Amino acid sequence: MFRNREGRTGRTFFGHPWGLSTLFLTEMWERFSFYGMRALLALYLAAPSSEGGLGFSDSTAVAIYSVYSSMVYLLTLPGGWVSDRLLGPRRSVSTACVIITLGHFLMAAPTTAFFFVGLAFVAIGSGLVKANISTMVGHLYAGPLESRRDSAFTIFYMGINLGSFLAPLIIGTVGQKISYQAGFALAGVGMAIGLGQYLSGQRFLSPSSSMTPAPLDASSRRRILQKGLLWLLVPVAFYTWVGLSGHYTLNWVMVPITLIGLVFPAWTLFRIRNDPELTPAEKTRISGYIWLFVAAAVFWMVYDQGGSTLNLFAAQNTDTTILGFDFPSSWFQSLNPLFIMMLAPMFAWLWQVQGARNREWSTPVKFAVGLLLVALSFGVFLAALAAAAGGAKASPLWLALIFLVQTAGELCLSPVGLSVTTKLAPGKYGSQMMGVWFLAVTAGDCVTSLAATAGANLDSPSFVIVEVAVTLATSLLIASFRNSISARFLGHR
Repeated sequence: MFRNREGRTGRTFFGHPWGLSTLFLTEMWERFSFYGMRALLALYLAAPSSEGGLGFSDSTAVAIYSVYSSMVYLLTLPGGWVSDRLLGPRRSVSTACVIITLGHFLMAAPTTAFFFVGLAFVAIGSGLVKANISTMVGHLYAGPLESRRDSAFTIFYMGINLGSFLAPLIIGTVGQKISYQAGFALAGVGMAIGLGQYLSGQRFLSPSSSMTPAPLDASSRRRILQKGLLWLLVPVAFYTWVGLSGHYTLNWVMVPITLIGLVFPAWTLFRIRNDPELTPAEKTRISGYIWLFVAAAVFWMVYDQGGSTLNLFAAQNTDTTILGFDFPSSWFQSLNPLFIMMLAPMFAWLWQVQGARNREWSTPVKFAVGLLLVALSFGVFLAALAAAAGGAKASPLWLALIFLVQTAGELCLSPVGLSVTTKLAPGKYGSQMMGVWFLAVTAGDCVTSLAATAGANLDSPSFVIVEVAVTLATSLLIASFRNSISARFLGHR
């Protein structure tokens, strides 16, 4: 039995407070809805209208997908601000789940305008969830329960990957076999289930999750609302004029959002680095951190094409029959979470063994290896493109190998990046730096979107070779300066 702070006993969840089950299931259902919808997104955008899609070119589909993905991570920063200043974590997550549910059902409506409004809702809600739900897990482990924190996050992480694994198998099948709208609606049903169990289980969460850390007073709220409405009028007026003038195209939206996604991360890092309140040591660490941030952006530029470029390649150029069994191409999206669940314990063991022998790779070396592996994965993609030349269908084993190598690269870079971000964050930006780390995903996805919007064929061998070359060059650069970067970060060589 688990004994709570008042001394009463209660149910446990794998030996942890029952509140962890509430957050585990909420995140599982949110990831189920998110990754199920994401498995269908590029396919729906590129499918011809005769097959129930929107009929965009592959390049446009990749650009829209990349902008959407970048905005999810960009919106974690305002999501954290909403929680800190307005709603608190608990109400922020419940509000986010409602927004996501509405978004999925809007995407299922047979109207293109509703689809894009729904996509925006899902991005906003996902950013709000991502900024707060992990914080609430941490709230369960204050005081004497602190020693269970790492174990709790391991269980929570499994919920993320369980939902991500099941989603393409279920929602992807419905979307491709019945209709895309039915798939999006099923994602909404999944999120509604997650919302229901979250609301029914809120009483098991920590009281800290209900608190607003730095609430705004009434006058500040009014002032911010007025400024927000004023800024909102600018794009509304501009796009009304563009639409009425007959000049509107999708690029009027895509290009500004993409540029914001590139400029905002750079401006954020510049602002933090030049904050006069930081100590010289903190500024030096931020200067070193920028190296890893850029490396991460290059990594995500390639890696996040798993849901766009590789997803379209799977649907259009890959054999989806194994031993006489034909499966939907969206099932390939389940490989990454499957490989994460298989490989994560092995990588954790590897770092532990290296640490015990004082031979653990430094953070820059892990980043360099992660970049090397993601470059190698697109080297495999070149072989898959060659196998599919002339209208042939590539073996599904090519995509399986690509996702396996990418997942190994992710495990070298992503958890390590999260860890080093928490270690190096200046005191003033302790909570904000996690949002800054996610901006690397925003920047990488926006580079992909910009290339696709410019008309680049992202699955052409020539463009893939460029991506491999850029990623390899970044890996070599990080590896070459690993000692200098380590000295900036860790204070020793």
